[in-house]
Amino acid sequence: MADSPDMADLLETDDPEFQQVLSCVFGIQSHESRTYLVLLDHPGSTVAELADVLDRDRSNVNRSLTTLMEKGLAGRQRRLLDPGGYVYQYTATPLPEAKGMLHDALDTWAETVHERIDEFGPRRQ
Repeated sequence: MADSPDMADLLETDDPEFQQVLSCVFGIQSHESRTYLVLLDHPGSTVAELADVLDRDRSNVNRSLTTLMEKGLAGRQRRLLDPGGYVYQYTATPLPEAKGMLHDALDTWAETVHERIDEFGPRRQ
C-alpha cells in the first residue's frame, strides 16, 4: 500500500483494510490514519504519549494530529497543570461519526462522478 492510497489502489484491493479506506477517502497519509486508530484506543492522550505509542517523533505526531483536526477526525482540549501551564489532550472523533463522514464523502464523490458521466457527450470539432 502506498503511503497515501488513491481510488485506483482501493478499487484494486479485494479486501481493503479500514485504515486504507480512511486514508483514501480523506486524502490523508497512512501514518495519519494510523494515528487516528491509535487515538481511538487512547482518548485524552498528549502528543508525547501518542509519540511513545506510535514510536514516532513528537513533531511528526503533532503534524498528523493537525491534519486529523483539519479533516474533523480529532479534537483537542487544553488541560491546566497543577504546577502551572497546560497541555493539550487529543481525542479521536467517535468511530460511528467517522464512519458517517466516510459514507457522506463517498456519496458526494459518487454523485459527482455520476454527474460527469451524464454530462459527457460527443465532442464537437
